[in-house]
Amino acid sequence: MAQQKGEKPIVDNRRARHDYQLLDRVEAGIQLRGTEVKSLRAGRIELKRAYADIRDGELWLVGVHIAPYAQAPADTAHDPDRDRKLLLHRREIDSLAGKVRERGFTLVPTRVYFKDGRVKVELALARGKETIDKRRDLAKRDADRQIERALKSRRSYG
Repeated sequence: MAQQKGEKPIVDNRRARHDYQLLDRVEAGIQLRGTEVKSLRAGRIELKRAYADIRDGELWLVGVHIAPYAQAPADTAHDPDRDRKLLLHRREIDSLAGKVRERGFTLVPTRVYFKDGRVKVELALARGKETIDKRRDLAKRDADRQIERALKSRRSYG
C-alpha cells in the first residue's frame, strides 16, 4: 500500500467550540492498537466528553470511545473506552502542565485526523464558558446570519 500524503479528517469536536473558549492548539500523536486504527478509518469514534490528563509527566486522552472493529477476531478486540497515551515532546508536556495547573485551563481534543498515514489529535487549551457566554455567542451567530442573508438578497436585486 502506498504512503498516504496530506490530511484526512476523522472527527471534529464541534461541541468543544460551544462549551469552551479555545486558546492555544497543539498537535499530538496517539498510541493505538491495530484494531483501533481500522475502526478510525471507518470513522467510529466519539469525542463528546473527552479531555486530556497529565499523569506522572505523561499525557493521556481520557473519555474517547473508539468502537470495536467489527471484522476483528474476538481475542484481538480492544477496550473501546480505555485511556490512550498521547505522544508529545517533554518540553511541550511540561509547558501544557504549567498552564493547566496555574491558570485553571483544561485540555480538550478538538479534532482527530490522519496526517501522512498517522493518526493525530489536535488538543486545545480551553477555558469553560458560562451559560451567558454561550447565549451571547448563539445570538451573535444568528445576527451575523441574518445580516448575511439581507446583504445577499440586496445583491441579487441590485
